[in-house]
Amino acid sequence: MSLEDYEKKRDFSKTPEPPSEVNQDAKSRFVIQRHQASRLHYDLRLEIEGVLASWAVPKGPSMNSKDKRLAIRTEDHPVKYLHFKGSIPKGNYGAGEMSIWDSGVYKSAIDSKSIIEQLNEGNLKLIFKGEKIKGEFALVKTNSEKGDQWLLIKKGDSYSTDLNYDAEDYIPRSTSKKAKFRELKNRKTIAPMLATSTAEIFNDPKWIYELKWDGYRIISHIKDTKVHIQSRNGITYNSKFPALVKDLENIPHDAVLDGELVLLDKNGKSVFQELQNYDGSTKLHLKYYVFDMLFLNGHSMIDLPLLERKSLIPEVLEDTAVAVYCDHIEGMGTAFYNKAVEAGMEGVIAKKADSVYRPGIRSEDWLKIKKEESQEAIICGYTTSEKTAFGSLILGIEEDNTLKYIGNCGTGFGRGGKKALLQKMKKLQVKTSPFEEKIDLKGREPKWIEPKLVCEVIFSEWTKEGKMRHPVFKAVRKDKEPEEARLQPSVDKAAEASAGAEDRLEINGRQVSVTNLSKVYWPDSGLRKFDLIDYYLKISEIILPYLKDRPQNLHRHPNGINKKGFYQKDTKGFNENWLETTRVYSESSQKDIEYLLCQDEASLIYMANLGCIELNPWNSRIGNLEKPDYAVIDLDPSSKNNFEEVIEVAQVTYELLKAAEIGAYCKTSGSTGIHIYIPMGGEYTYNEVRDFTKIICYLIQDALPDLTSMERVVKNRKGKIYLDYLQNRKGQTLAAPYCVRPKKGAPVSAPIEWKELKSGLRITDFNMNNMPQRLEKKGDLFHAVLTSEFEMYDAIDRLNSL
Repeated sequence: MSLEDYEKKRDFSKTPEPPSEVNQDAKSRFVIQRHQASRLHYDLRLEIEGVLASWAVPKGPSMNSKDKRLAIRTEDHPVKYLHFKGSIPKGNYGAGEMSIWDSGVYKSAIDSKSIIEQLNEGNLKLIFKGEKIKGEFALVKTNSEKGDQWLLIKKGDSYSTDLNYDAEDYIPRSTSKKAKFRELKNRKTIAPMLATSTAEIFNDPKWIYELKWDGYRIISHIKDTKVHIQSRNGITYNSKFPALVKDLENIPHDAVLDGELVLLDKNGKSVFQELQNYDGSTKLHLKYYVFDMLFLNGHSMIDLPLLERKSLIPEVLEDTAVAVYCDHIEGMGTAFYNKAVEAGMEGVIAKKADSVYRPGIRSEDWLKIKKEESQEAIICGYTTSEKTAFGSLILGIEEDNTLKYIGNCGTGFGRGGKKALLQKMKKLQVKTSPFEEKIDLKGREPKWIEPKLVCEVIFSEWTKEGKMRHPVFKAVRKDKEPEEARLQPSVDKAAEASAGAEDRLEINGRQVSVTNLSKVYWPDSGLRKFDLIDYYLKISEIILPYLKDRPQNLHRHPNGINKKGFYQKDTKGFNENWLETTRVYSESSQKDIEYLLCQDEASLIYMANLGCIELNPWNSRIGNLEKPDYAVIDLDPSSKNNFEEVIEVAQVTYELLKAAEIGAYCKTSGSTGIHIYIPMGGEYTYNEVRDFTKIICYLIQDALPDLTSMERVVKNRKGKIYLDYLQNRKGQTLAAPYCVRPKKGAPVSAPIEWKELKSGLRITDFNMNNMPQRLEKKGDLFHAVLTSEFEMYDAIDRLNSL
């Protein structure tokens, strides 16, 4: 193990990477970094003998045991690289963006050989404990002659999946902005919607009430009669509950179901501990109570009201026996809760009847009301006892990334329960306390263990010191990870954090809410709000120069293009404190109007989330609002004109401007017309620019008197194309270059080359689907509009000489 190669390849005065220092902490840590270099790949690094042994994994790791991912051994890295993220400047080795995809600790899966012995043999057997990568893996060297090539292989265990696994679908929210957004819509592992605790039951006609079952939360994927069932944190349960899998195979639909899997005794009461040890031989009844459906036959249902989603479940479950519909009552919560408690149930779940499904969100639209408080806790150790296997469990929870002690639990284990649990704990025994704080055990002798086991405890209340009063052990929760053992929020605490309950994108350090992503904006094609936001994420770098520092006239279509939209200039009351605005006095309104400024990608996506399909900036910028950056000639056809005639007028305009040596640039309006831009460099007033454009329009009309008009009143145009020079006034706006229009087919107001302006061109040739690819090929055709200088009066002289 050496850092010699690492140091030779880097000039540390030019790269922010950490220096080559050996660190002997020996904490068996690992990191997987997403490296957007000349080619995207992932770097796996293992802490071994004071350095990080490193492998480049082109496709990234996989949790599917059928995948064998190529891993190429590279130079060892310093331990400080565990935390490195950022940009390696161009010209340096490995130039590109580096981010942390996953991190944690690992250990050998075999006791007979050390990690360094396995590394030297080229056959590592490892157990990872990360956020994404969990369980056993093999890292095996191949006999390839193409370099130091290995294979990274997931072993089949409770963490593995048989779904397709792409590391790009699990990019952290602080990494790729575009991928972060797609993650909201394309998750392969669906995190279930969660309920918030509340103390009191209530009656409300707008709410429904379901029994709270005590079992495993299961998300079921059925596609082409193939079934995959998984826990709330993505653990595959196909092999553990084959009876449920076989039952769900009878469903003749493609669907994603959400429900609770339980084992019922003869009285219909769920027995959780028996469910944990389920092997198919029990006489108890396995039931899967389905209370929600997220997708059906290719259609997302998460934005439908709850009662509409539930109404379709009975028909889907028509041919199943294990999977049954979880019924409910409406309005009468108190009576239902009392009957549930009398029957020995935990309590009830109350849900707003019109609530939408919000994956991964703990929402106040769903509330859980239980007869006793319960808490998932991490077993951190136990106290010794001369009379029984152990005295009590020492329990903690995760709080601010540290373990917090919440008390001891010594009752509720049942016959033989303590002995069985002691055997599990002995395998995890360590010498030192996992708590940073000193724990007062009142003279009892502790035995500490690795904080890996999660249990559920029932208790009466929390003390002022944050400890559980009268705790009673319920069960070990094999379906929960230690990271999930946190203090459960109550309704009051959830209200404090309600602003963060939406799906949000972190863009340049700003939290941007994105809502109703499945709402269809273009019914003709099925394009959704998701597609609009995704488009603006893709082209943000290109479109922002045409928006930045310009007051925005918001044209909002929150319900799609077939519903009436509205314009909004004044944005007083917008509640995001990072949004920038500018005040402009309006002569017509006799008041200041607070215009929104689209300064960056975050504000662009904020506008798109408001339903701003098209973007309408001023022609001038703050600091120079009286002087536009460009002149615009808007070729606006009447209902009697076809687009071929508009093209003809634009071609004549181009020839006229070319003869006068005036640089001009053309774009489709995205509707029925064409816009011609002339760079003005912000040197002339709106009045000067308007009069200059008027001269050009008179010359166009002289050339095409039978086809064009300069009459403002529509009826006076007599079916001719209007040469609109009045767009060159302060406060007037046009659709920005590259913005989408609220028209059928999602056309884009597309800059084009003059040679593309010819017969056969159609407005819909440029749309939201193909514009990103066009930009990759042609780049920004309008760049000179914002950068060119212009001598207007010299140009007028040339026009007058024509």
